[in-house]
Amino acid sequence: MNFTTIDLVVFGGWIIFMMAFGLWLSRGKQETTQDYFLASKSLPWWAVGGSLIASNISAEQFIGMSGSGYVVGMAIASYELMAALTLIIVAKYFLPIFLQKGIYTMPQFLEARFDKRVRTGLAIFWVLLFVFVNITSVLYLGGLALKTIMGIPIIFGVIGLALYASTFSIFGGLKAVVWTDVVQVAVLILGGLLTSFLVLNALGGSVLGGLELLVREAPEKFDMILNKTNAEYINLPGISVLIGGMWIANLYYWGNNQYIIQRALAAKSLKEAQVGTAFAAFLKILLPIIVVIPGIAAFVLKADIAKPDEAYPWVLSNYVTAGFKGLAFAALIAAIGSSLSSMVNSASTIFTLDIYRPFFMKKTGEGEGFLDASEHDSKQLTSPQEKHLVWVGKATAAASLLSGIVVAPLLGNLDQAFQYIQEYTGFISPGVVAVFLLGLFWKRTSANAALAAVILAIPLSAGFKFLAPTLPFMDRMGICFLILAAIMVVISLLENKGEDRKAIPIERGLFETSPGFNVAALLIAGILAAIYAVFW
Repeated sequence: MNFTTIDLVVFGGWIIFMMAFGLWLSRGKQETTQDYFLASKSLPWWAVGGSLIASNISAEQFIGMSGSGYVVGMAIASYELMAALTLIIVAKYFLPIFLQKGIYTMPQFLEARFDKRVRTGLAIFWVLLFVFVNITSVLYLGGLALKTIMGIPIIFGVIGLALYASTFSIFGGLKAVVWTDVVQVAVLILGGLLTSFLVLNALGGSVLGGLELLVREAPEKFDMILNKTNAEYINLPGISVLIGGMWIANLYYWGNNQYIIQRALAAKSLKEAQVGTAFAAFLKILLPIIVVIPGIAAFVLKADIAKPDEAYPWVLSNYVTAGFKGLAFAALIAAIGSSLSSMVNSASTIFTLDIYRPFFMKKTGEGEGFLDASEHDSKQLTSPQEKHLVWVGKATAAASLLSGIVVAPLLGNLDQAFQYIQEYTGFISPGVVAVFLLGLFWKRTSANAALAAVILAIPLSAGFKFLAPTLPFMDRMGICFLILAAIMVVISLLENKGEDRKAIPIERGLFETSPGFNVAALLIAGILAAIYAVFW
């Protein structure tokens, strides 16, 4: 990409500003675990919603989803569109319970509902997933973008992105992550829309003209529901995106995923968390225009690229005019930086509070014994203990970034990185969703049943992958979920004649939501119904 002086000024100015802003935010006191990991529980709704989207949109969307748009078309947008509906469900039925429990992490909830074995098992899985799948893939895709656009070798791009994210993910904790997210989400949406509008305008003389041309030249790219004759059916198997395994992927990501839920846990109140989540749902509906359309445009324009994941950088290089390239590229870096910082912070949170504290941190004033889940409240910890945990959190954040730098270049043989992320996350998501759904809403669910699902999830998914390689991974997630849920039901029925002793009481009115939230939910459902009716 040929940057003009103004492009370099805009891009360089953005990077310097965000790093300085992150370091400035980090100057605030981070003396307790609540300060560092939950931003002192002070987030308003717009910060919750903005941070949710900034954390979600990353290189895997800009680069990975545009690459899948190049290959598949708008069908890949089902991940975004169905996520909007999932966010409403999570806000109404999951958040009231999570916030009522006053938890810091998802594994912590699992110990409160089940036992320490379930908590530890999933904590280990999550840390490994964050570091070796999420953080690594985002670094790789970001490095690929820097190589394609600026000619920077991938390893140097990866190191640069890690250093950029470190300024607001290591020192300032969740507070610095969220408030930099709020700034970055505005830039990434503005820059992303700008890229789509410019390529559409170049195609058809206007945005609508460009869309009409895309539909006319590549009508197959606008099929939302693929049939079995489509080569990409194995990744997006028809109706499963509406009533099948897509729900497992989305409920896991938006309802049980630490680095997403952590924003809601840090909200001022349940109402603020729910309104912020609804705000994020509206933004999700907008995202296909930003992250899928450029990929389809690259296909229609017969882009000269070696792999699909180069589609977005190609559009950026060839169709974003001088003066705007710096802003559009800043949007891409903003997306990468915000997601990286969120993933790093959450990996740090889980390792520190769910692995390090209960297993390696002794109780003060006693010769033996370690801190357990009952002592998660910062009021029950001494000031030195709190400061020590914050230090461990910072060290873990740095270690996770370093691990990502080492592993990221090894992903160079991937074709569609977005599908890679979805598939390998899908090894654990059926078990996690089964454990949370039954744990939340079926009072008879036992701890041994949950542990069985945790232990069997990866072997079961791996078995289906290698013994039934033609089975779409989305269908595999759905089938594994049903099998694991059935196993949990059988074990629970054998163990518990009535309610489990740790069952969650569902009080009357717990799931009531404000009129404004209810209107937003109906609007989102209506918009989604209209989209699928038109592009079925």
